[in-house]
Amino acid sequence: MTEYDYDELGLVAGLEIHQQLDTATKLFCQCPTELREPEESTRRFTRYLHPTRSELGEIDDAALEESKVDREFEYLAYDSTCLVEEDDEPPHELDREALETTLEVAQLMEMNPVDQAHVMRKLVVDGSNTSGFQRSTLIATGGEIETSAGTVGIEDLLLEEESAQRVAETDDGVRYSLDRLGIPLVEIGTSPDISSPEQALEAAERIGMLLRSTGKVKRGLGTIRQDVNVSIAEGARVEIKGVQSLDDIDDIVRNEVARQVELVEIRDELAEREASVGAIQDASDLFEDTDSGVIGGALSSGGSVMAVLLEGFDGLVGREIAPDRRLGTEFSDHAKRHGAGGIFHTDELPAYGVTDEEVAALREAVGADPEDAVAIVADDTDTAESAIEAVAERARTALEGVPEETRGANDDGTTRYLRPLPGAARMYPETDVPPVEPDPSEVPEPELLTEKVERYQDEFDLGEGLAEQVAYGRRMPLFEDVTAAGIDPTLAASTLESTLTELRRDDVPVENLTDEHLEAVLEMADDGDLPNEGVGDLLAALAEEPDRTAEEAAEAEGLGGADESEVREAIVEVVERNEDQVEEEGMQAFSGLMGECMGALRGKADGDLVSRLLREEIQQRA
Repeated sequence: MTEYDYDELGLVAGLEIHQQLDTATKLFCQCPTELREPEESTRRFTRYLHPTRSELGEIDDAALEESKVDREFEYLAYDSTCLVEEDDEPPHELDREALETTLEVAQLMEMNPVDQAHVMRKLVVDGSNTSGFQRSTLIATGGEIETSAGTVGIEDLLLEEESAQRVAETDDGVRYSLDRLGIPLVEIGTSPDISSPEQALEAAERIGMLLRSTGKVKRGLGTIRQDVNVSIAEGARVEIKGVQSLDDIDDIVRNEVARQVELVEIRDELAEREASVGAIQDASDLFEDTDSGVIGGALSSGGSVMAVLLEGFDGLVGREIAPDRRLGTEFSDHAKRHGAGGIFHTDELPAYGVTDEEVAALREAVGADPEDAVAIVADDTDTAESAIEAVAERARTALEGVPEETRGANDDGTTRYLRPLPGAARMYPETDVPPVEPDPSEVPEPELLTEKVERYQDEFDLGEGLAEQVAYGRRMPLFEDVTAAGIDPTLAASTLESTLTELRRDDVPVENLTDEHLEAVLEMADDGDLPNEGVGDLLAALAEEPDRTAEEAAEAEGLGGADESEVREAIVEVVERNEDQVEEEGMQAFSGLMGECMGALRGKADGDLVSRLLREEIQQRA
């Protein structure tokens, strides 16, 4: 990929970080924040959503375009789903635990809390909210973080409700699951102070560290999402939604810069050619005997082939503007938004069953000269007509350069068109929830993860690597709790990081282990009721049958601590089985017999005790 001079291009970028909070209940009701499997749903219901006017009588452009696609939204409800989540009951008061955690985040970013927080409705008609809007509350403004390339301002910190989880596409629309809807979510918006892909990644990493420092955020795939706003001097502001992996942010920025550079160059080339977009025409008659499966299928079902003349576009529709994405891909994205499967264009034809003769007939029918291109859509007539109009409109914006728009992040670091940028018309007050007055004086400032690493080394004598694993790990709050209760820090740290990692690698379902399981096992080991060597075996047993208590599992697996006489008896049996080896090798037989003794005791005895007694037994016989 070409490496650009980002200062010369005038790169400006900003971040919006969305992080789920690990609260007991949702933001506006008392339902749990645990995710469920779709198979657990107990009932389903459907809705149709339509945009509404703002208080000034305006309709948001993004919502209006979304509403042009006629879709049915199906929702999976569970035994825990309440009327608030279904939008059949007004929301309750703002969750206090979520508010306090948000104020902790504000302190870490040196932000100023608002005097009074008012809940607002943000219009969303893509089905991800049963109400047709998302509730959002401004909590603080005016903070900053530091990066190696300079300070990045934090403009605002909002507390929002998470949207419903998209489960599947259906024949009539989209299916959502309501388990995620309403989980508290903080949104952190930076100032447009970021001037390179590397700084964007560093800023996101810094914000992520600050969020985890609270110990009150959810962890795992989908619990944090990054949106990136990118523009160059001759381009336009583009909002890229849903970057799932933090490590992708720098590639997303690089690819968007490259895309905007290419679109600017295409604009200039089109201007030199005096390009324009011609009329839309019905080209169905030209393909009556086509071998193209897509076109033939549309026509045989009573559909149409609609064409648009793109004057001066020859060779540019097929031009690559991002890895494996061309200007024609942009056109296709817009067509797909209106229900079409995609487009064909003359920069890629003949292909896909379309012959040279059909291309020539198409060009002649629409009056295309050699320097022109033609795009076609084959589908049912209504879809084909709306899709080709969308293609024509996107071609017109290509004459102007880079359109302002919202795009979605792809797994390969590229992006796709989603909708126009939203405007102010999508926000209006929520009248069902009373305002709150945030009081930061009641909220202690969290300890940074970097500070925790240093403290774990100094206070608990942990090595730097283990201290960092614990501080940045998802079990950090549990580590804090058990060490505060007197559990040996080294035992706790090695169990929560090393032991769980080893079990996971052995395909033990450690995700079944709760904090209660882990705390109970650590207490047993710390009290001497379970040898340290039995910790992994007991955790594995609990992971396989999590309904048992630690004590029940230990008894069933025979993992309780053995007294010294029982240990000596087991060691004597091992030594007697290997009597010839002991007589021949003496103390050199220790290493081999130690493993056999530990295996015979199956975690019932501490390794130090086994080692001492085995040495004594070998010395007596040698």
